Amino acid sequence: MIITIAILLLVVTLFIGVPIPFAFFTSAAFLIFTGGYDPGFLLPYGFAKMNSIVLLTIPLFIMAGGVMDKGGIGDRLVDVVDTIAGRVRGGLGIVTVVTCAIFGAVSGSSSATVSCIGSIMMPKLKKAGYPVGHVAALLANAGVLGILIPPSMLMILYAWMGNQSVLACFLAAFVPGLIVTVLLSVVNLVLLRNNKDIEVRPSEDLVTTSKVFAVKSAKASPALMMPVIILGGIYGGIMTPTEAAAVAVLYAIPVAMFFYRGLKMKNLMQTLIESATTTGVIMAMMFAVMILSRLYIMENLPEQIMNVLTSISDNKMVIMLMINVFLVIMGMLMDDVSGILLGTPILLPLVTQLGVDPVHFAAIMGVNLGMGNVTPPTAPLLYLSGRISGAQVTEMLKPTMYLILFAWLPTLLLTTYIPEISLGLVNLLMK
Repeated sequence: MIITIAILLLVVTLFIGVPIPFAFFTSAAFLIFTGGYDPGFLLPYGFAKMNSIVLLTIPLFIMAGGVMDKGGIGDRLVDVVDTIAGRVRGGLGIVTVVTCAIFGAVSGSSSATVSCIGSIMMPKLKKAGYPVGHVAALLANAGVLGILIPPSMLMILYAWMGNQSVLACFLAAFVPGLIVTVLLSVVNLVLLRNNKDIEVRPSEDLVTTSKVFAVKSAKASPALMMPVIILGGIYGGIMTPTEAAAVAVLYAIPVAMFFYRGLKMKNLMQTLIESATTTGVIMAMMFAVMILSRLYIMENLPEQIMNVLTSISDNKMVIMLMINVFLVIMGMLMDDVSGILLGTPILLPLVTQLGVDPVHFAAIMGVNLGMGNVTPPTAPLLYLSGRISGAQVTEMLKPTMYLILFAWLPTLLLTTYIPEISLGLVNLLMK
């Protein structure tokens, strides 16, 4: 009964808009005072769990994303992709999706991806006659690729919480990320195929296109080298994810400041302050979740959830479907970081009892929380995209539902029920 009230208290406080760390602390405080737990044990436990070098990756990737945003690096990535896809009806939508995937591979954050690429692509898309609701919906859905395309901050947190290999979790989410990228691009083209209001640049011959592509690629080469250096260093065994995050910052600052000249000292200081603020919020949230998740485990919540699920059905596929629904709802109620921090300690013991590989479950959680972040009525990334684009929620709903049904849902089902999609690269590259 106590644990039920604690969960309801968490849901209600989140729903009425209480800041997420305070909502977690409220639920934890209720369990401590009603359950007779000793805060003298829980506080040191929370600090001990956060004493990990892996967590240094988070502020570093946040900083790298901020530098890319303010330094003009995102603009160069857009220019290169636009050369290839910009002459197709709906092609600028593909540019948005692919650029979000590339940017997400460096920033590791969905909200940073939406903010940066949105500020670059929105004026271009509106000028070309794209429906503002479609643009906002597509940007929000593409921004989630920052969760899946490695190096992903979400996968780092999952690996830390679940005692798994960070590299294995990166690889597990990579293929679902590619599937979502392709499906979002295809659905975008289908939705806009008959829209005559969209301006399409006149086609050019192959020689001219090749020359333009070569020139823009040369200008964008320092930006394009970022994911190559970071991912190559991680997968080549040269750097740990934490070291790669540090290299990303050290590489991005001089490139943005001296090569592209978009980053000034004032912008750099602002980026550092914003990164520190965001990191502080995340760390406070992580500390609260560490205590709360420990209390949930001491209250035997995973086993209680398993008993409820098995009372409905003992079929593994049906239970996994119910877990997916639960994760999507979590993604709707809270941001991806909160969802992964709260969901991992509760659900990981449960799915391992079902025989699900913990690395496979990393991809399942990533896709579910990503889908939840863009699923109305409480879709954090959708509202962020709406603020950036100026679109109303009513304008975004229809294209959002199409993108969810024909891009996210197929990816979710494939990821959940065909483990090879997530574990294929892991098994191939980590032998």
